[in-house]
Amino acid sequence: MARSVERVRAALREAGHDDNLTTFPAGTRTAADAAAAVGCAVAQIAKSIVLRAGETPVLVVASGVNRVDAVKVSALVGGEVARPDAGWVRATTGFAIGGVSPVGHMIAPVVIIDRDLAEVGPIWAAAGAPDTVFQTDFDALVRISGGRVGDIRE
Repeated sequence: MARSVERVRAALREAGHDDNLTTFPAGTRTAADAAAAVGCAVAQIAKSIVLRAGETPVLVVASGVNRVDAVKVSALVGGEVARPDAGWVRATTGFAIGGVSPVGHMIAPVVIIDRDLAEVGPIWAAAGAPDTVFQTDFDALVRISGGRVGDIRE
């Protein structure tokens, strides 16, 4: 886990983002767990959902209250997406499910950012482990992830 957290830390620094990682021993694996640990609304949690378009990783960074619509994501990336298994997620991103960060991936994914995250702040995102997060805002999240903003809500 430490290597994945350090990869996120390095990516944040490289992007000129504050290195403000926080670890919560109770865990931040789900959006609800993260919101409870941080003390914020679930909508402020930027949950990372990894999909695959063939062999290409697609990272959807969604508001914690939203379910991801695969048809909308497929339209945004120009091809059908599917849910991969946990092994593919780990091998492709370098993160275990529950700790997938918007930055620091082993293979650069196509990134789609939920436009609903623009309505909340601050935003908290996973930082490489299921107990570690970092704080950001919408504009910084888009910038550091290289993502495109879209309507992904079911």
